[in-house]
Amino acid sequence: MEILKPAVAGTLESSDCMVTVEPGQGKVNLDLDSSVMRQFGPQIKKVIAETLARLDVTDVNIRVVDKGALDCTIKARVEAAVYRSNDIRKDIPWGGAIK
Repeated sequence: MEILKPAVAGTLESSDCMVTVEPGQGKVNLDLDSSVMRQFGPQIKKVIAETLARLDVTDVNIRVVDKGALDCTIKARVEAAVYRSNDIRKDIPWGGAIK
């Protein structure tokens, strides 16, 4: 799926994360800022990468500001930002790629 325009999902509240996606420059460029980076940084990056791969997003600038969000929250925020960037607002297939 292509990122058509900048979009944001989430908040900066505790146990949440804010995800911003923008059209990329030919690759996935991840900027991660997390309050739990030392403990869970690799796992957070893995969840983001897997979610983008499942959505077939290969060209994106993505910024994630994490405040201790669970994996399921990170997945939901990444999905929401990607869907918003495509103006997809109905019949959203949460947890699965649009084919």
